[in-house]
Amino acid sequence: MLIHLNPDNPQERQLNQIVECLRNGGVIIYPTDTVYAFGCDIHQKKAVERICKIKGIAPEKARLSFVCESVKSLGVYANHVTTPLFKIIRNAEPGPYTFIFEASKLVPRHYQDRRKSVGIRITNQPIAQELIRLLGHPIGSISLPDSEDLEPEFRTDPELIHERFEKLVDMVIDGGIGGLEPSTIVDMSNGEHDIVVVREGKGSLSALGLIALEDR
Repeated sequence: MLIHLNPDNPQERQLNQIVECLRNGGVIIYPTDTVYAFGCDIHQKKAVERICKIKGIAPEKARLSFVCESVKSLGVYANHVTTPLFKIIRNAEPGPYTFIFEASKLVPRHYQDRRKSVGIRITNQPIAQELIRLLGHPIGSISLPDSEDLEPEFRTDPELIHERFEKLVDMVIDGGIGGLEPSTIVDMSNGEHDIVVVREGKGSLSALGLIALEDR
């Protein structure tokens, strides 16, 4: 099912329809502030397993991430968020970053990797924000495949995304043309003295006070 939403002011009725799908264990494709991504309710184990199967990855090996509504969520879903780390994140969020932390007890075990860590995103994308608000907790966020056999337009154009994935997911949310540059991933699980840039993406490292990989 393809659902068209106003990207700046999404319609409440359709948002509720999507949230009901998530609560029932459905899998969606939805827009973030970087790329279109697979999404699910993080508490629905079968939905998480279904996404991993589509991506061809094992849940325990995958570094799964989810999208939160605000920076305050860090204190709920992540352990050991020290004051220096929180200040770094607060200065750059909401934005195109994924921060890896040790998962708190409120993160379902099936959503943690073998290191018991999880990636946390705070997005400023209106559709994603409204879905999180209505659902009442984070939404799983796993980017679409970026393999060579999937042309860029099949990752950015919701009409073509629907054409490609309609038999694999329950809903594709059309929030306009998406991007191709993923989030910047920063591992902060070892504290402020051992921050590791896992991947440079759309998020500027200078905004975090970090040095770009090519400058190291």
